[in-house]
Formats: sequence, structure tokens, C-alpha cells
Amino acid sequence: MAQPDTYRGRFAPSPSGPLHAGSLVAALGSYLDARAKQGEWLLRIEDIDPPRQVSGAADAICSQLEAHHLHWDQQVSYQSQHHAYYQHALENLWQSEHLYYCDCTRKQIKARAPFYTGYCRERQVAAEGAAIRLKNDNPVTSFYDRIKHQVMVETGFANEDFVVRRRDGLWAYQLAVVVDDMRQGITHIVRGADLLTPSAWQLTLWQVLAQTPGDLKNTSLPQLMHLPLVTGTDGLKLSKQNHAPALDSNRASDNLEQALAHLNLTLPNELKKAPCDNILAWAIEAWSQLNR
Repeated sequence: MAQPDTYRGRFAPSPSGPLHAGSLVAALGSYLDARAKQGEWLLRIEDIDPPRQVSGAADAICSQLEAHHLHWDQQVSYQSQHHAYYQHALENLWQSEHLYYCDCTRKQIKARAPFYTGYCRERQVAAEGAAIRLKNDNPVTSFYDRIKHQVMVETGFANEDFVVRRRDGLWAYQLAVVVDDMRQGITHIVRGADLLTPSAWQLTLWQVLAQTPGDLKNTSLPQLMHLPLVTGTDGLKLSKQNHAPALDSNRASDNLEQALAHLNLTLPNELKKAPCDNILAWAIEAWSQLNR
């Protein structure tokens, strides 16, 4: 599929806590890529998993981005307000016979094989208390990433019939993120390398939804870039689950300098401690010269 001429990127954090150094790298990388290509940069709060959400985190994230002068285009989008879009996509997938119910527990799945084997495809499982899985008949097993180039995905994972609605009735991340990216016309996705492998599922679902009836805006596959992860002294990825410390917005210039260094951009000495706008203006030009 041909790519649209316009660039639309996004930063899509979950409100499970404030931003930390790792999430700033993801935000900054996606921001620079959009601005270097004179594109739009959208902010989407992925708040569809209430058990993991922290009260006030969404507002804190917006405040942290503003403190670092990472200003987004358009209004903030909240996934919790998009249930009708997800339901519509799900109905279209049912009509196209791409879905089935599954009542397998994680323990049962693990006992059978490392990956889900399609056990419930022909079992006619009842809807109550069941997850909904996609019939993954045409899996994406490899794709191009702008940093890692050709990425080969483990066959068992790529072929798995993955969940699009959870057993507890909540929307699965794979469905929500793809529907929103298509609906918002996202053309370029820049995010952390921890989401590299799930990209295969998302590209698979993107292609399926592009072939089903509906009004999703962008059916062209997005260009992908997965940034190196920031790790702590223990070697683990910095994350809210690992209790990574929140960004100190009073040190915004220092935070940007450190994030740029992780993106292989060394800030000139004369710009250290400079206002955020000055740092970002230099960084946009430096990013554009990388020809990514």
C-alpha cells in the first residue's frame, strides 16, 4: 500500500504513573521525527485498563510534556472515550468471520504449548466469560523497522490467534491501538523497542481491518521505528512497573539533554542548560540530518 504524503505521528502513554526517563525518550523521539518532517504530533492517553491506572497520572503526563515544551497538535485523545469505535470494529470483524470465543486460561494455554494453538477455533465456546480472538490466517512474520531494518518475528508468536477483547470484557491493547491509529490517520509510529514483537500482531490486524467494511481513515500500513530502551543499573528496562522515578520537571533542560544522548544526539556545550525551546530547535535539525 502506498504511504500518504502527510506525516502524522503520536505519543501514546498509559496513565499507570507519571513519565520517567524511558518514556521521555519515546516521547522525544516521536516528537523530533514528526517535527523534522513538518508533520503533526498527537497525544493519546491509553486509559482502557482501569486496574492499572493511577489517579491523576494522565494530567501529570500532560504537565510533564508541557514542562519539556513537547507541545502536541489537536486535543488530547483518550481511549476511554473510544469504546464505540472499538465495538464497531469488533462487529465488522465478526461479520467478516475473523473472530471466535475462547475460554482458555493462561495456565491451560501454557500447559499445551509455548504459544496459543487455536484450541477454541472449532469448539463453539459460549460468549459469557470468554475472550475474543482473531483468526490469524495471514500473519505478518516480518516487517521493516527504520532502525532495526528487516525484523523477523518468532513463528509461534506471529501465528498466534491473539486476543482482541479480554475475558473481563476490557478491550485488548492490540485492537484499541490499531483502531485508534487507523482512525487518527497515523502514518509513522516511533516508540520503544519493547513493542517491537507485538508490532507483528498489530500490522496483521491493521491489514485485516483494512479489508473489512468500515470508516477507518488510514488503511495504509504505518512506517515503524522502535527506539532503544533505557535501562536501570540492574539492566532492566525503566518502567512504571519497575518503580522508575518520575521525571523532575524542574530539570527539563537536563532531562532533554540526557534523552537526546540516548538517541545518539550530543547536545553542544553552548546549549547545555539552555531553554527547552532552544534545545528542541537544535535537536529537530540534528534529527533531520540523520536521514532516518
